[in-house]
Amino acid sequence: MVEKLKIFNVEHQQIGTASRDDAHHKGLWHETFHCWFVSEDLTEIFIQYRSDKKKDFAGLYDITAAGHLTQDETVLDGIREVKEELGVAVTFDDLVPLGVIATSYVTAGFVDREFCHVFLYKFAGTLADFDLQEEEVGGMVTANLQEFRAFFKGEADALRVRGFKLGVEEPVDEMVGMRQFTLEENNYYGKLIDAMELRGIL
Repeated sequence: MVEKLKIFNVEHQQIGTASRDDAHHKGLWHETFHCWFVSEDLTEIFIQYRSDKKKDFAGLYDITAAGHLTQDETVLDGIREVKEELGVAVTFDDLVPLGVIATSYVTAGFVDREFCHVFLYKFAGTLADFDLQEEEVGGMVTANLQEFRAFFKGEADALRVRGFKLGVEEPVDEMVGMRQFTLEENNYYGKLIDAMELRGIL
């Protein structure tokens, strides 16, 4: 069965539907759900390592949990992505809305234009509490939230991440650069930081 997405104009008004492949090949605007986990004391942020088997952006660091919204789904339905990818059950009422961030990524044969509905979740658990969907998620790391802010505001050249990758015995403890993250175009992370600051998270 072909996955269909709602398609929008640049003003975020729905103008039809299209397959996911068509949306990405033709550069049609569509919607995604993003959920960032932070520790309850707001000192750490959780960052997904995308599976090396993924078709798009394999082996890059990414949103804690995220996914496309299909033609039959509302933003509330995006919560399913958290359970599917991380094995963590959360409710929509637990989420802090951070607004909609528009992103556009263009490369040969692939044009991804998204209206990203972004949310924050204060997570009481640890890295050991995740049950990752292995075909989608290849690991999970954390970074200091203030260092995350400084890195994406251009105040630091690298970001220290610590955690694990599936199938790798040694724990992850490395310095990563901007090119090791998805969505580093269009200042997505800068807009994310602005939204967190606006809501008193940072």
